[in-house]
Amino acid sequence: MAGIFKAYDIRGTYPDQIDESIARRIGLSFHTLLDDTDRAGDAPVVVGRDMRSHSRPLQEALIGGLRDSGLHVVDIGLTSTPMNYYAVGSLEAAGGIQVTASHNPAAYNGMKLSRRGAQPVSGDHGIPLLESEVAKIADNESAPVAEDQRGSYRAQDIMETYSAHLLQCLERPEGARRLKVVVDAANGMGTIYRPLLEQAGIEMIPLYFELDGTFPNHEANPLKLENLRDLSAEVLRTGADLGVSFDGDADRAAFVDERGEPVGSDLATALIAGELLAAQPGGAVVYDLRSSRAAAEYIRERGGNPIRERVGHSFIKATLREHSGIFGGELAGHYYFQANYTADCAIMAVFEMLNLLWRRQATMSEVVAPLLRYAKSPEINFEVEDKQGKLDLLTERFSDGEMDRLDGVTIQYDDWWFNVRPSNTEPYLRLVAEAADQALLDEKLNELIAMLGEPV
Repeated sequence: MAGIFKAYDIRGTYPDQIDESIARRIGLSFHTLLDDTDRAGDAPVVVGRDMRSHSRPLQEALIGGLRDSGLHVVDIGLTSTPMNYYAVGSLEAAGGIQVTASHNPAAYNGMKLSRRGAQPVSGDHGIPLLESEVAKIADNESAPVAEDQRGSYRAQDIMETYSAHLLQCLERPEGARRLKVVVDAANGMGTIYRPLLEQAGIEMIPLYFELDGTFPNHEANPLKLENLRDLSAEVLRTGADLGVSFDGDADRAAFVDERGEPVGSDLATALIAGELLAAQPGGAVVYDLRSSRAAAEYIRERGGNPIRERVGHSFIKATLREHSGIFGGELAGHYYFQANYTADCAIMAVFEMLNLLWRRQATMSEVVAPLLRYAKSPEINFEVEDKQGKLDLLTERFSDGEMDRLDGVTIQYDDWWFNVRPSNTEPYLRLVAEAADQALLDEKLNELIAMLGEPV
């Protein structure tokens, strides 16, 4: 069990780190994260699972623990993580648990948890408490209880209502041309969106739309450029207008333009925000601090209020709720919508990108071009033993810059900036830098890498 309780979720290898016994204990302990009224009330807990072969037995054990703790359960079956969030919100459930390891390799599994209204449960909001409660349960205390003391169970298919919820976001103008879109489901849960995408008024070209938790074609992580190669090649081969790649549990999406070039998720955040702001001028838009300066600039230009936040879904969602924000996005490809219980929804982001292309009547590269104002690095990882020591070294070396410690350390100058932060999920320091031009970026990256060590 050691090490599976992460900052944002539960994740580990099956069956050595996470197994049915632990899943059951998590179910028995989940009530401790709920409000008193939800613990004692009739509102159910929504439980779904992804396509991994071990997700079903873990889900069954989890449901057994939930019911034995007295909680009622709605089993939504094989679903994406955003579908779980939608079900929690629309069914007015007490909370939700999705059995998934997201983009991790096939040997992994885990759980993503939420409270009423799809509010996140994370390191700052209860995961340490859950870990503590799970550790207290001995084998002889986890035996099933009498049937009349158990919570109820029902299975429910939410695809029809979920599809209707999403399709109302589409705004294809009359006479608009039919866009050709390549969609890479990466053998993950994006596969179940096929009927929905076919109703979207596009010519869809599916790539890897067979559910397979072994991920036989490529890792289900669109943040890594190597996992976009097949998508880019298919966009070029077919002359498509857009390419879309989902991760394993379909809560993230990456975009590729008609030239096969990846579109940064920070720029996609800005573009989607601009479209939403046309209907809700003055709205707050939350973006993570790794984003290009162009994102905040563009949001302001489109009449919005950009709010910078630290990395992590729990922080983005909390800030969106605090400011009644209309939208938020992260560099990792998460997109958060007020219209979707302030939860991430990759397919809604896809639909908003379609809306943008229809309205602008331009290519994706033409739409992105005005945001390519700076030279920006990808996120670069460094395995560092003394993380704080390295951060202190950086703050001393660049003490003449404008500094903040919202997440790690960010230091800004007029013509360049960088952020270095400890990873919440891996033993790394992560670096992002941006500059007025490529020559200055290369110069500053060389200086930073010399201080941080060899990238991994």
